[in-house]
Amino acid sequence: MFVSDALNVNQLGHLTIGGRDTVELARTFGTPLYVMDEQEIRRSCRSYRKSMEEFYHGHGLVAYASKAMCCKAICQIVKEEGLGLDVVSGGELYTARQVDFPMEKIFFHGNNKTPEELMMALEYEVGHIVVDNLPELELLSQLAASQKKTAHILFRIKPGIDAHTHNFVRTGQIDSKFGFALETGEAMAAVKAAIAAENIQLDGLHCHIGSQIFGKEPFELAAKVMVNFIGDIKDATGYEIKMLNLGGGYGIKYLPEHDPIEYDQYMLSVSEVVKSECQARGVQLPFIVMEPGRSIVGPAGITLYTVGAVKEIPGIRTYISIDGGMGDNPRYALYQSEYEAIVANKAGEPKSMRVTVAGKCCESGDLIGEGMMIQQVQAGDILAVLATGAYNYSMSSNYNRIPKPAVVLVNGEDARVIVKRETMEDIVRNDL
Repeated sequence: MFVSDALNVNQLGHLTIGGRDTVELARTFGTPLYVMDEQEIRRSCRSYRKSMEEFYHGHGLVAYASKAMCCKAICQIVKEEGLGLDVVSGGELYTARQVDFPMEKIFFHGNNKTPEELMMALEYEVGHIVVDNLPELELLSQLAASQKKTAHILFRIKPGIDAHTHNFVRTGQIDSKFGFALETGEAMAAVKAAIAAENIQLDGLHCHIGSQIFGKEPFELAAKVMVNFIGDIKDATGYEIKMLNLGGGYGIKYLPEHDPIEYDQYMLSVSEVVKSECQARGVQLPFIVMEPGRSIVGPAGITLYTVGAVKEIPGIRTYISIDGGMGDNPRYALYQSEYEAIVANKAGEPKSMRVTVAGKCCESGDLIGEGMMIQQVQAGDILAVLATGAYNYSMSSNYNRIPKPAVVLVNGEDARVIVKRETMEDIVRNDL
């Protein structure tokens, strides 16, 4: 019925998440409000760990891509579930440090890490730094030498795969700001430079072909390309790559008609390619890393809003205005991302009204969606937008100086604030 197993309708006809009445949550904590189901997050973590153990016999690690949703509580859950962590900034790394996340299980990504961020990674003794370009390799080598340390690295490789997703979230093709190209010889040159570099230990390779991908084939092809590059490296240099990080990007169900493949099926099919290609090229099976983010937290989250004005333009459309918008969810403005919405206090009723959901920012493009079917709605109703656990809080802003919403984590009867609602004082805190 819903895009997530965490959602249901109670006897009052109200939408629930993790068994908690969303109307009650809105009344208790206010709106806009991000709500996440802890048990759904943990179930996803355990599903991935089980797949890694089953298909690679434990010779691997699932690292949560924290850019999807990063705060101390989520990092703590990931830590307790035994996953690693993918971070892309000093801020995400600092957040992980606050919960004593095991640094050896962290992968530090980014296409333009600052010298300060690289020094931070060396100081914290991060497990692996994913190097994106030759200038970064040279800088890291110098910084590691100055600290008398050895930096363990992966190279980010562009496998040349078109993932058939939005241009802004395709990252595996040659025309991308991320990583080293195979076609030009750039990647092999980088490998040779790393082997010769002082204070650098090249442990592996990384690729990530994009986000919100439903098919298995792009992942299978990327795995084939990457294992063959490992074979090419061994043939050309004698050097054997010990780790292969295949990234993430698995699609989730944003709309009822979306039909993503079960994640263990991705893992199974990719593992078969990795094993067969390793055998064909005569290389050892590398330690496998996967980096799911959206698929762990996305379905576990919703956003609750209070409806304000309902504005009908006869023959054109009906706008419903909410007390949030692109400040807490910029994805429609960025990617035209589609969502399902439900009037939470009328969730048991049929959807009979087509609307455009408009945010409160002074921006014509401040929309959550157009042509969305919802229940009959009026001012004061609570609107729930589903599958917002990923890339909503993490991409939120203070545009128009609107404070960011709180984040509440539900776990059975317990509901606790894990990120406080910003205040007006927070908005001016750094003004001079």
